[in-house]
Amino acid sequence: MKVNLDMITVFISIVIGNLFTVILVSAYRHKHMKDIAVNWFFVSRCLQSLAWGTLIFRDILPGGVSILLMNSILFLGYEFETIALIRVQGAFTRKVKKFYFWLTVLFIAGFTGIYYFYNYENVRIVYASLFTAALIVYPVYGMITKRSASTLMRVMGWFYGIVGLSLVGRAMMTIDAFGMMSLFYPGFYQNLQFISMYFIMILGNTGFILLSKERADDSLIRLASYDDLTEVLNRRTFIQQAESEIKQLAGKGQPVSFILFDIDEYKTINDTYGHDVGDQVLKHMSKLVQDNLGIKGFLGRYGGDEFAILLPGHQEIEAENIAEQLRTSISGARATGFSLQFTVSMGLVTVLATQDTRVSRLYQLSDQALYEAKRGGRNRIVCSKSS
Repeated sequence: MKVNLDMITVFISIVIGNLFTVILVSAYRHKHMKDIAVNWFFVSRCLQSLAWGTLIFRDILPGGVSILLMNSILFLGYEFETIALIRVQGAFTRKVKKFYFWLTVLFIAGFTGIYYFYNYENVRIVYASLFTAALIVYPVYGMITKRSASTLMRVMGWFYGIVGLSLVGRAMMTIDAFGMMSLFYPGFYQNLQFISMYFIMILGNTGFILLSKERADDSLIRLASYDDLTEVLNRRTFIQQAESEIKQLAGKGQPVSFILFDIDEYKTINDTYGHDVGDQVLKHMSKLVQDNLGIKGFLGRYGGDEFAILLPGHQEIEAENIAEQLRTSISGARATGFSLQFTVSMGLVTVLATQDTRVSRLYQLSDQALYEAKRGGRNRIVCSKSS
């Protein structure tokens, strides 16, 4: 049975689908105007709705409007959607912005030249298909290859990759078909294109909304897990991760080391230079510790200028060497923006991890050692002998 889809009906369904997305995104933007990626996606759907809506009146509009203007607007709509995907990845740099600007200029100039000097539909299809495929190469590559990409982002990357390949395939098929491949030529190709466009619209709408929701959830998790000032784990999250790590070490019969430290005379720094300088000291020190610590352990802020480090699987001598390296690097560094130098005192405890080992107990033991370090003159490390 031969089935041909009605062109106007399909265009109307695509316009309605995009308009519903515009309405929903508008409601979202009402309280999330600062989400730039969503704003770009909103504009992309407005442009695509306008472009497909123009095609509904193709028979009564001048060719310059229904073909030239429609394709230019549609390309801009796809470009804005692409930029929204890049912004979701946090990869919209100045170079990327410049590239897409000139790609748009080249597309519109080239398409205009084709329309006025070599106006064959198969040529327009090939040109538009290849340029649209070029739009999505960069975001697809980022979504698929980015190490921190979620499963959802990778799946979206593969879907958009298939769209890009289908556009290239469309261009190749159009070349081989000698002009018989057209949206307005009834047949299998027309049906396939209409169905593809509809599913691409559904993919873009649903996928981007899910990606935005995932990014918002990640932001909330980060806000709940990390200290705003120093960007290290907050006390609650540090304790949770430490308890989980200790349980794994207990099952393997391995040791665990815990370092508690704070900045010497931190109150004096605040009183002398102001709290803004005190905050800069905390940020500078936290970054310094994280850079030197690497993958050997993880850092958390307990409160004020008090920080803790968990070193899984490290014996006391190894942990003491790490602590000494950190202490030395801190005492020899200067905080960015001013010449202030500062030091830290550290309390260290190492135990064989068991199912009964608790972070609270490690904290008590290292706190006692830290007190001894302060009493002994500061800028030093004291190892706890308690168990």
